[in-house]
Amino acid sequence: MKVIIAGGGTGGHIYPAIAIADKIKRKRPDCSILFVGTDKGMERELVPANGYEIRFISARGVDRKNPLKNLAALRDFIRGSMQVKRILQEYEPDLVIGTGGYVCGPVIRTASKRGIRTYIHEQNAFPGLTNRMLEKYVEKVFVSFPESKMYFKQKHKLVVTGNPVRREFVISSIFDYRKKLGIEPGEFLVLSFGGSRGAEKINDTILELADAVRMMPKAKLIHITGKPYYESFSQRLRERGIVADNRIHILPYTNSMHEYMFASDLVICRSGAITTAEVTACGKPAIFIPSPNVTANHQYFNAKAIADKGGAVLIEEKDLTPEKLKNVVMGLMNNREALNAMAKASAALGRTDGADAIYTELGI
Repeated sequence: MKVIIAGGGTGGHIYPAIAIADKIKRKRPDCSILFVGTDKGMERELVPANGYEIRFISARGVDRKNPLKNLAALRDFIRGSMQVKRILQEYEPDLVIGTGGYVCGPVIRTASKRGIRTYIHEQNAFPGLTNRMLEKYVEKVFVSFPESKMYFKQKHKLVVTGNPVRREFVISSIFDYRKKLGIEPGEFLVLSFGGSRGAEKINDTILELADAVRMMPKAKLIHITGKPYYESFSQRLRERGIVADNRIHILPYTNSMHEYMFASDLVICRSGAITTAEVTACGKPAIFIPSPNVTANHQYFNAKAIADKGGAVLIEEKDLTPEKLKNVVMGLMNNREALNAMAKASAALGRTDGADAIYTELGI
């Protein structure tokens, strides 16, 4: 059995791809898996780091603001399609899976035209343009949110699987990470972050929250700034007379997000597809602050799908102020009944079997 998995650009497309690959390898150790991406996305480092081979092709996204630049996108699509043909001829896969990003276009389309079984996975509540264009070429469309079904035309192909989450989030519930991280019984831990590279607006707001946390008995804050912001954020804390200690803990980045998330009482973060999947897999109440700088405002729809069911509070960035965030945090901290109801709703939405569901649907 040979499988090609195409996906790239951001971690939101790559981590589900790796989770699917890991599941296939656990079930079928004899299976050969090849990734296809571009040399400009995060897949360049993440895929080899997880032990998989990757081949690169030419591909770029459509520029909605400057149509003239789409001539280059068309050129790369044609060039990428030729490169895919060569890869398919050499590798001879039994099936091809796309997990999003513009690299999937030439890979899925070319494989389908050669009679190879093809599938796509959509992570967001509002589907990306590439996946909406590719649904006619595939056998099945795996979706993570039931809300996204309305945007696809061929309903008989749709299967709600949830988002495949990293294995750490599947097995971590058996560990006591609060004890490992030094969180005392009765302490209220707020975890905040703005994505792998951080978010300036969230950092600015958390700076004010850190000041308030010092005045809250039994409260702790762990904030992950993103590497580009770490030094400036730390300096601004010092200027306010706030010392990062066991009450206020600042990190530039972490590879152990599952530990901090499982240990937390409340999470403040963006609402990318994988982040929301991990938050709900942990069953954590969240304050989602969607990034306004993403295609079709899809993070808003991800957050709304969870907030509408009671698992989170949604605050749009345009409405975000330090005072508003502080009031929401303190309100939840002082109302355990409301916090527990949010946790229960979040857990009800969480799935840790996304990769299992996809593997079953592949029929391999």
